[in-house]
Amino acid sequence: MAKKSKAAYMISSVAEQYAIHPQTLRLYEREGLLKPSRSDGNTRLYTDDDLERLEVILHLTRDLGVNLAGVEIILNMREKMGEMQSQIQEFIATLNRELAARTARAPIPEEHNALLPVISLRAPSAPSRRKG
Repeated sequence: MAKKSKAAYMISSVAEQYAIHPQTLRLYEREGLLKPSRSDGNTRLYTDDDLERLEVILHLTRDLGVNLAGVEIILNMREKMGEMQSQIQEFIATLNRELAARTARAPIPEEHNALLPVISLRAPSAPSRRKG
């Protein structure tokens, strides 16, 4: 995976890059959609993560016509889904560790390693009727 830079961008360069007014970025911050960090001089600094989030916001508003209330709901749902995905992955990892530990503790008895015949579960084919 490529490493993200630790670069931070000022509001003017972000506004120019995305062809939006700086006031729009300030509005997104007021609405809680973006949370840029601040420099010692209180200048807004946008990270690569902020820009990715901005791209999602702009896609939702420009391309899909979603209003800011809808954007907030969608972003919150995306975060919750990400958290749930992490929890599911951790749960699966825990299950795999437990399964590996149980397998190591209790080897399968030899009689379970024997080959068993496979029984076909296909239904018998009906005789074909030819029109003649």
